[in-house]
Amino acid sequence: MTPESLDAADLPGFVTAAGHPVRWRLLGQLARGDLAVRELTALLGQPQNLVSYHLGKLRKAELVTARRSSADGRDTYYSLDLARCGDLLSGAGAALHPGLRLTGAAPAVPGTGRVLFLCTGNSARSQMAEALLRDRTDGSVQAFSAGSKPKPIHPRAVSVMAVRGIDLAAARPKHLDEFTGHRFDMVITLCDRVKEVCPEFPGHPRPLHWSIADPGAAPDGPAAFERVADELASRIGFLLHTLAHRLEKTS
Repeated sequence: MTPESLDAADLPGFVTAAGHPVRWRLLGQLARGDLAVRELTALLGQPQNLVSYHLGKLRKAELVTARRSSADGRDTYYSLDLARCGDLLSGAGAALHPGLRLTGAAPAVPGTGRVLFLCTGNSARSQMAEALLRDRTDGSVQAFSAGSKPKPIHPRAVSVMAVRGIDLAAARPKHLDEFTGHRFDMVITLCDRVKEVCPEFPGHPRPLHWSIADPGAAPDGPAAFERVADELASRIGFLLHTLAHRLEKTS
């Protein structure tokens, strides 16, 4: 087959899914964090029906997932599946030349970063994220967590981390007021409720949002904590790239 004979049916999946200006801009915004349609509409300056249409195309391509907000059931948060994007981008590169297949090794984070994870109870999601980030960076990143309404650490959070070789037994819940006035390189909200009450931190842009359901409220118990741990581990893997990039620019 010659290059001249190629048509749209031969295009790699990522190119066909992302190859529209609105969809590319949506991917760019969702790569930073989870967002509701109203937020995407404001960021893109496009009408809601157009944004919803292109979100539907991205969902059909399985690049984007949707989850109803636990804070306001009228909102739906959209998340970008970065792992699938990486696979499709790698395939698109390899379709041109084998040397363009991407590798996903996480970079070393230069210097010492500071990251704060927030959820409502600081009993599971944010504690797990703090521990996972600290473990992945061997402590070179100072990871913290807090909640708007702290409660005791959930025993299933402790056990699911123990399976991964991480000890949460000594972790304590903390109120987000404990960090008032502190500076962080990144602040990440992990539940939809705390996103609505997240305070401003000195010199920091708007927090990133990861819309993750509370595993303690899920009907399937231990399996929910496993899913959250896996999702956090995946997101933190990509977070390392973002954090390394930000710290390189400021060093």
